[in-house]
Amino acid sequence: MMVRVFLIEPVVGVYAFSMFMLYPLIQQYVYRRLWQQLTGAPYPTQMNYTHCSDSSTNVSSIHQEIQKEASLFLFYSELCFLFPSLLSSLLLVSYSDHRGRKVALVPPLVGELLFALCYATVSHLSLSLGYLLGASFLAGVMGGPTALLGGSFAYIADLCEDEGVEGVRMAALEMLLGVLSGLASLCTGFYIQTAGFTWPFITAAVLHLINLVYTAWVLQETVERPSHTDSSSSPSSSPTPFGAGSARFLQREALIGRFQGVYLLFTASPRRRKTVLGLILAAFAFYTVSKLGGMSIFILYELNAPLCWSEVLVGYGSALSTLIYLGSFAGVSLLSRCLRDGYIVLLGLLSVAAGLLMAAFAKSTLLMFLVRLPLLLSIMPAPVLRSMMSKIVLRSEQGAVFACVAFVEMLSIGVGITVFSSTYASTVSWFPGFSFLLASAIALIPAVLIGVVMCLRLDKDEEASRLTADDDEEETESCGQSLQLPH
Repeated sequence: MMVRVFLIEPVVGVYAFSMFMLYPLIQQYVYRRLWQQLTGAPYPTQMNYTHCSDSSTNVSSIHQEIQKEASLFLFYSELCFLFPSLLSSLLLVSYSDHRGRKVALVPPLVGELLFALCYATVSHLSLSLGYLLGASFLAGVMGGPTALLGGSFAYIADLCEDEGVEGVRMAALEMLLGVLSGLASLCTGFYIQTAGFTWPFITAAVLHLINLVYTAWVLQETVERPSHTDSSSSPSSSPTPFGAGSARFLQREALIGRFQGVYLLFTASPRRRKTVLGLILAAFAFYTVSKLGGMSIFILYELNAPLCWSEVLVGYGSALSTLIYLGSFAGVSLLSRCLRDGYIVLLGLLSVAAGLLMAAFAKSTLLMFLVRLPLLLSIMPAPVLRSMMSKIVLRSEQGAVFACVAFVEMLSIGVGITVFSSTYASTVSWFPGFSFLLASAIALIPAVLIGVVMCLRLDKDEEASRLTADDDEEETESCGQSLQLPH
């Protein structure tokens, strides 16, 4: 008898490890290539504080120029990824309601595999950095991390009947994402020193390939696909001379229906639920812009004077960030027993604002390491906000709501990274920490939005109405099945 595997955690864990092997690699690889192009000299592997900040030479101006060029290149790369991924992530996660969750899981893994292979090829052959922009576009077309995570959270929502368990398991998924990403970043620093850049890129590609095999052939589906026998038994599916064309037409209609599911989630819902969803989605968007946008420039900030971190120190800093995910998971697990979801979100937003404010004035290695302490609870808002939205929609709408979340998250990540990359490039010469101050201020906006939801108790009212609607839906389905029983 074949064992049925419903563990989505290995997919997210291996994906996080391989992806965050790539993320610090990309920034450091681009930084070193631009160093070679702008200076005509090899990148110094052993950099100390005096060399980095020596004002008697041109090193300081070179650093500022490289910082600007690197942040702009990452800005262009993010744009190439953002626009195709917005549509593809929305389509894939929403379509998974109809064709199964693997629709949202497999394409992003294929895209990341090709992305890693492209970086390995460019690194090994020293090709133009322009090819990397094409790799970003291809990864975006395949859905990217938001499609995979959206499909993963919808997968968990399918499995969990208990809403309390659902929230904790989503937080556990966030924790797994962070812990393995930190371990990957730590390994990357030593890997670069011993093997250069090509082999780490190849290693990430191999991990994506293993993950793809597990997802495609081992992981079981949670959504039952409509069988051909069911469709053939209906009167409308009788053979016609246009069978192939009719099949394509039905597939196209089903595809359009997935977009209609997202559309109806807002247009056909009661006004009160639309208000709650809108407020929580807006809070999620501003939170993502603040946190990920601000933290996206951590590595560039750490490579710049006066910190001038080596790749090993960058790895240590990224590994220390795993404490953020562990602390946030522990916070959700403990606080969910005694606090409403809204209060947990507010504590997490306070953590984001405090940590980024401290980063703006971090001028020493010790202080930059300590920035991770006030950020310990900064991941809590993400799983809790997802859980809040999942609780107020019907079970048949889980894919649609997580498609919306994936779309908003991808848009917010793109906006955050592009805005803060360009802001950092403009302000690095006079105040490198300005971007962190801006991100800290933006974190106050979602706090206000969640405060409105809590004061009006909109989330609790909508959660109760959703449970009633689910019960009615189940009764309707059971009645429909009983009517189909033979006499």
